[in-house]
Amino acid sequence: MKNVLFIIAIGFCSTAYAQTKPAIIPEPVSLVQGKGAFVIDDHTSLIIPSGNSELTALGNRGNEWIKALTGLTLPVKNKATASEHSIRLLLNPALNNPGNDEGYELSITEHEVKLQARKTAGIFYGLQTIRQLLSLSDEANKKRSLPAVEIVDYPRLKWRGLMLDVSRHFFSKDFVKKYIDDMARYKFNIFHWHLTDDQGWRIEIKSLPRLTEVGAWRVPRTGQWWSYNPPQNNEKATYGGYYTQQDIKEIIAYATERHITIVPEIDVPGHSLAAIAAYPYLSATGYIYSVNPGSKFYNIDDNTLNPADERVYTFLDKVFTEVAALFPGAYIHIGGDEATKYFWHQSAVVQDFMKQQGIKTEHELQSYFIKRVEKILKKKKKKLIGWNEILEGGLAPEATVMSWQGMQGGIDAAKQGHQVIFTPSNNTYLDLYQGDPQLEPDTYDMLRLKTAYQWNPVPTGIDSTLVLGGQGNLWSEAVPTGRHAEYMTWPRSLALSEVFWSLPAKQNWAGFQKKLEPQFKILDAAQINYSKAAFDVLATAKLDEQKQLLVSLSTDIDGLNIYYTLDNTNPDTSSTRYNGTPIVIPKGIYQIRAQAFKGNAVAGKLLIVPREELEKRAR
Repeated sequence: MKNVLFIIAIGFCSTAYAQTKPAIIPEPVSLVQGKGAFVIDDHTSLIIPSGNSELTALGNRGNEWIKALTGLTLPVKNKATASEHSIRLLLNPALNNPGNDEGYELSITEHEVKLQARKTAGIFYGLQTIRQLLSLSDEANKKRSLPAVEIVDYPRLKWRGLMLDVSRHFFSKDFVKKYIDDMARYKFNIFHWHLTDDQGWRIEIKSLPRLTEVGAWRVPRTGQWWSYNPPQNNEKATYGGYYTQQDIKEIIAYATERHITIVPEIDVPGHSLAAIAAYPYLSATGYIYSVNPGSKFYNIDDNTLNPADERVYTFLDKVFTEVAALFPGAYIHIGGDEATKYFWHQSAVVQDFMKQQGIKTEHELQSYFIKRVEKILKKKKKKLIGWNEILEGGLAPEATVMSWQGMQGGIDAAKQGHQVIFTPSNNTYLDLYQGDPQLEPDTYDMLRLKTAYQWNPVPTGIDSTLVLGGQGNLWSEAVPTGRHAEYMTWPRSLALSEVFWSLPAKQNWAGFQKKLEPQFKILDAAQINYSKAAFDVLATAKLDEQKQLLVSLSTDIDGLNIYYTLDNTNPDTSSTRYNGTPIVIPKGIYQIRAQAFKGNAVAGKLLIVPREELEKRAR
């Protein structure tokens, strides 16, 4: 191969490498398997040409990954001799592949490994593939072997994001870094940071200190979200936290090294109770409220900024001045979702303002507000992104729409010539149940692994060049810890990484399933918590015309056998095997027990569903 600029010649392996297809996620554009394997040994060198500090830093980080997997620290040199086994990091601006800055080519034979890319981003993603290949290699070889392959790879979409909500529950700086690191393994490049909401303001704004002195703290509560008692008189707000501007600079630098852009979200005009608790003049009521702990408050406490008050725009100018100075990316997300209009409708001041401005509806009033915010951001050389509700009343001229209420909002925005990011809740909301609610931590709806995988973030009928990409979202109302955040993120984000990176022709649900268990070993080694709910049985129920209770059983993973009992005993492979026909649950039977098996081995958790729950599902 001509113009090869990244060379790894890591020894000769005389033993045959297992010729199973490498379980790489996301699936590359092209992967052709060769013969044999290539081994990293004590004679392997790392070659980094002088003159590019970013490449040098990336090469050193690659060396750290290799050491973590092989136990070997490779000597670093500027040049390699013809006979030397080496890793060479060089850039090839002339590389012809449509991935542009993020594409790479990787060639591995028994004698050498070659990686080339136009930009360091491509080298970074190529190294993630090498990192996976090493992690997937045989333990007997101490993870020092790489299979012979020829890979050409580049991303389908420019925007490959995950969102972490740190308002409902605060996550430490170290956890945020780990989350970013885990994203980078699977070629995500956008970290959407939901920094403010009704339950906490998490970013230091030096010109408005009460945002963190008051807005970052709430009364402690544990239990089911929306069932909590509201704050009591004289109860101290001790739960929460925030990121200093120095913390944020550190996290941004950490993400930048991993080719991840951070998009901050300051959610306005709704979802603003934490800000209003700090500065009561921001709402139309002007009442003094507490930061919400997860108790019911919609249309009880006013959590919406007052668009008729100029002081609100002065406040936002101060906030966005400091946010824009911190975050180097082009975009700032301003939310715009779920803004109740109740208090605007009740306010004489707001209604008079609407008449003066010729604004006919509260939806048009929100549009007025969003357009004002866009002007503030433009002065700071930032682009506005909002959830699809910013379509209501008319879009701001240059707004980008993030469509979460299905795909239609994004389709409508694209037809108006706006850029869009698709993140429909039915396919991308990572806070939803992954399996049967009897087996999973409490939440409110369901997103199975298969559903996350089997969707197209580029719908037909619109200009596809307006689709920036897609994103998975982890809202944290029911996610109180970092470990649980990981559990909810993985493996559904493995599926999303492939949806966003891989070409549609390379996306295959059957093939993805085969890659899961090898990838679980990588997650285990990286101490990433994850769910195996795809292997668990899900029970659905309905009533037939005779009002008999019928139950259907399924798993996301194909090829598993489901066994069940109705006599209150635990099923095994000698129990009744589910054959796909709905099961009639006779009167007097008060529960079903079911479990999935792979051959004779248990493949998932034991599901026990009481009759009362089945009847509820049948309604």
